[in-house]
Amino acid sequence: METRTVVSEFTGTALLVLFGVGSLVLAGDYINALGISLAFGFILIALAYAFGRISGCHINPAVTLGMLLAGRMDIRRAVQYWVAQLVGGIVGAAVLYLLAKQVPRLRTYEAFGSNGYGGRSPVGIGAGGAFLAEVLLTFLLVFVFLTVTQKVTLSGIEPVPIGLALAAVNLVGIPLTWTSVNPARSLGPALFAGGGALSQLWLFLVAPLVGGVLAAVVHRFTHVHPAAQAEERATEPRPGPWGRMRGGHRPETGGPEAKGPEAA
Repeated sequence: METRTVVSEFTGTALLVLFGVGSLVLAGDYINALGISLAFGFILIALAYAFGRISGCHINPAVTLGMLLAGRMDIRRAVQYWVAQLVGGIVGAAVLYLLAKQVPRLRTYEAFGSNGYGGRSPVGIGAGGAFLAEVLLTFLLVFVFLTVTQKVTLSGIEPVPIGLALAAVNLVGIPLTWTSVNPARSLGPALFAGGGALSQLWLFLVAPLVGGVLAAVVHRFTHVHPAAQAEERATEPRPGPWGRMRGGHRPETGGPEAKGPEAA
């Protein structure tokens, strides 16, 4: 099971970078910010349905950190996820780089879908603003992830709101920083872009993790923690013999037991 989950996280992250960042690098001039945002959202939904029942399809170290702080996984498993995600992001970026090099006159140096602030931001946002934006955008993504799920894995329609959240944060974040909200998504492209992308990488590794921590803290106050939920179930009154509740009440009526003739 550990092998399956690690391979799922590695493969999912590689595909997210290949197709998500690929939509920016290869098709950005044709689909613009809206199309790129939808591409990220759609690929996450598809991957979540493919890998959600195996690993939860976190494919994002910030999400895994949120799950760890929420008490849904242990540190050993989280470290395995982080390694798989970071390596997957690099491999996905490497495949995309090979593909991009086949396109004539396509610039990759200091570009290649990497994140940035200052002169590397579409709107010129500074480092402080970029840090705040990435924290808030990641907070939304991780908070939604924690809210719509009850455990590590995904099931049912849970991938849909998560994918919509990623599309929404990209719509806001692309003009600001090209949207990271995922250290694995930022690491791979920056390694191949070089230059300013590498010197600014620290922000897009740290800020999403801060956003993940913030989401886990807020979620603990707004939603019942799994341990508390189990304790709450354990303290609920249970039916006694013949369907009576403790205290002499029937569960179907909620009132006192009917008295027999001898008590009349």
